[in-house]
Amino acid sequence: MAGETELKKLIKSMRPELNSGEYVFTTEVSLDYIPRENILGQFAEKEGITVIIEKEKADVLGLQYDFIASWITLTIHSSLKAVGLTAIFASELAKNSIGCNVVAAYYHDHIFVDKKDSEKAMKVLKNLSQNYS
Repeated sequence: MAGETELKKLIKSMRPELNSGEYVFTTEVSLDYIPRENILGQFAEKEGITVIIEKEKADVLGLQYDFIASWITLTIHSSLKAVGLTAIFASELAKNSIGCNVVAAYYHDHIFVDKKDSEKAMKVLKNLSQNYS
């Protein structure tokens, strides 16, 4: 089930959706004490395993973090082969002083922004989608 690759269609149809909750990134040596169902995402780096998890669950587990994020999903099914989508929305967010951390999953792109920037990021992304030519 291949996703969309045409850049103009991706931008015009990306429909950002703000997920509820607060999310954090942490790094752990082992995931043995974190219930698998609590982990939103993970990536193994040589320094440790980066984990994306709801802030509330991280607090219960005593996990350390220094960034509280909002999670935005672009609802278009983008292909992992698509070229330019991340560059365009990340540049637009940067023009508005919003940093982003991006996870490209099989069906959608997921953007994590500082919690304080969530509403502004949604406006920027919606505006980009509506006005892209």
